[in-house]
Amino acid sequence: MTDTISSSVQLVDAIAAQLHQLRRHLALAPPREAAQILAHVLDYDTGLLGEVTELVETGSRFAKVNSERGVLPPEVWLALGRAANELHSVGIDLTEHTGAIQKVAAPAVESSSPTAAPIASAMIIRRRR
Repeated sequence: MTDTISSSVQLVDAIAAQLHQLRRHLALAPPREAAQILAHVLDYDTGLLGEVTELVETGSRFAKVNSERGVLPPEVWLALGRAANELHSVGIDLTEHTGAIQKVAAPAVESSSPTAAPIASAMIIRRRR
């Protein structure tokens, strides 16, 4: 039993280290590559966000069973359930925007017509002031 717990904790530590490495890579990546990374992370069906949401949902089910048995306080189950619901909601909200991120990630297509320079949105302009 100890070996299973130890290997599970090691797996969590390894995943956390890889996420740290991915975060650093995202911070340093050029825009197109950063958009590719984000598009994969935010893909709710196959990306990290969906997997983390399912992991928290699984933790919520664990907490439910153990709170019903009196092992955990019900607040733990409620907190994990809220977290799973919030992550799901965030995933749905971000799904609306993954198309825009994927456009940035797509290779540039050569065209004969000149393209206008991108214009910052009003929200971005206000934020810089």
